[in-house]
Amino acid sequence: MASFPPRVNEKEIVRSRTIGELLAPVAPFDKKCGRENWTVAFAPDGSYFAWSQGHRTVKLVPWSQCLKNFLLHGTKNITNSSSLRLSRQNSDGGQKNKPREHIIDCGDIVWSLAFGSSVPEKQSRCVNIEWHQFRFGQDQLLLATGLNNGRIKIWDVYTGKLLLNLVDHTEVVRDLTFAPDGSLILVSASRDKTLRVWDLKDDGNMMKVLRGHQNWVYSCAFSPDSSMLCSVGASKAVFLWNMDKYTMIRKLEGHHHDVVACDFSPDGALLATASYDTRVYIWDPHTGDILMEFGHLFPPPTPIFAGGANDRWVRSVSFSHDGLHVASLADDKMVRFWRIDEDYPVQVAPLSNGLCCAFSTDGSVLAAGTHDGSVYFWATPRQVPSLQHLCRMSIRRVMPTQEVQELPIPSKVLEFLSYRI
Repeated sequence: MASFPPRVNEKEIVRSRTIGELLAPVAPFDKKCGRENWTVAFAPDGSYFAWSQGHRTVKLVPWSQCLKNFLLHGTKNITNSSSLRLSRQNSDGGQKNKPREHIIDCGDIVWSLAFGSSVPEKQSRCVNIEWHQFRFGQDQLLLATGLNNGRIKIWDVYTGKLLLNLVDHTEVVRDLTFAPDGSLILVSASRDKTLRVWDLKDDGNMMKVLRGHQNWVYSCAFSPDSSMLCSVGASKAVFLWNMDKYTMIRKLEGHHHDVVACDFSPDGALLATASYDTRVYIWDPHTGDILMEFGHLFPPPTPIFAGGANDRWVRSVSFSHDGLHVASLADDKMVRFWRIDEDYPVQVAPLSNGLCCAFSTDGSVLAAGTHDGSVYFWATPRQVPSLQHLCRMSIRRVMPTQEVQELPIPSKVLEFLSYRI
């Protein structure tokens, strides 16, 4: 069994440059709390990086300062218990929004976290944004943490205040995602087989329960325009939901094992899913077609072997903000960087016991979390996007595949706009 196609020489694949690492502090053994780093996240404005470092805690660091420390002191940055803990009091207004290093004690094992902002993300396709007036300020930046006991805690990142405690889930909250349109709509995925939709601007009111999964729900992700939600779990199907009507659009079939992670491209035209079947699929979410397969084991395993206990489970997948690259993390101690038009990785990096990964806001760095609560960072593949690709992304932000296919344009251009070539 090999990690790359026969035609690819592993020695010729570029090794990613290490940027730095944040090592978890040594802590006493605690039977109730493991050290696993189940989730990492960058704030939408790039101001903070957060990760669950085990033992009930979440660490937040100013991202720009973190990069400076890597340059000044080398790659290692050991976090310790003497770091500043979240202050429960608000200082003067001039200091409120100044990024500071924090530690949050969430009271239970942290399985998921997500940043939410009242300012729409740059990649949003929404044109007419309703600017809500918030009780806590116009430029609200929140951190949601999903816990082992089924609770979701919402924190004000700037002040350290615990704002909300959401308690409707009955099992582990495995993933969280905010709508990118600035509405502060939060969706949670749980082992209780449901997804729940929360309106944080309305005191955390639970708006809807999305049912359809027959087993644990592992991950969920919003499309860039917030109109569609993808959810995956302990089954072979990928679920797509209409978030205007809260109805299921379709189920995507093709994986041979549990699907554990999903992410949309920045223009919403593509969807990446990662599975224990050793594969990452790139889908057209509007048609349900599989456009590309990124294999992590060669020759490709049969459905029976792929559905079993192979040693190449893919744990995480993330789309870069350039829309050209995808990162995946698997059990074969390797992080892979892919181009959406190539079926082999363009860069790789070594990583043992990896669990999750995410691109920085500008796409220049990939962060990956591990079983021991640490985080590792690599420089990502960088290239200047072609004018054709930038035009394609601009068009696809506002046009689904069905509308693109009706355009009176040459077939080759149509295939390019539909990511078929």
